[in-house]
Amino acid sequence: MLKVVSNTTPIISLLKIGKLKIFKDLYGEIFIPQEVFNEIEAGKNKEFYTDLSKIEWIQIEKIINKKSLSYFLDLDKGEAEAIVLATEKEADLIILDESLGRFHAKHAGLKVTGTIGILLKAKQLGHITELKPLLFELRTKNVWLSDSFIENALKLANEK
Repeated sequence: MLKVVSNTTPIISLLKIGKLKIFKDLYGEIFIPQEVFNEIEAGKNKEFYTDLSKIEWIQIEKIINKKSLSYFLDLDKGEAEAIVLATEKEADLIILDESLGRFHAKHAGLKVTGTIGILLKAKQLGHITELKPLLFELRTKNVWLSDSFIENALKLANEK
């Protein structure tokens, strides 16, 4: 199985549309740093909240080298810890949506995808049948996706 680390935003996005299990379907398990868990916990009052510590295929881990966080002062703590954890675990993939975090992760030599990349892969492998309704559901649940981004994603999914 691949070693996969996720940041907060992709988890929240998939929780909002009831598709968190896609991570398990695609990767068996995912790793998140303690700070990502803390950020999710801060949203306990949200309707989509789920206690990630009760999901056996989500591994919550503390980073070892806290000093390395100083390289990522322009990122939020969850993103920084996700990148550090991914490098420490020699992860095959990190899931990040924010462009600055993606830049740093790529610069650190990590392979990066995002929420929509996960949904595209899930469709390619038959875990979901259509991407379009999920993209529009994400939009209705306050996940910002531009029209051109949606159009490109639908082309990649062979949908119109």
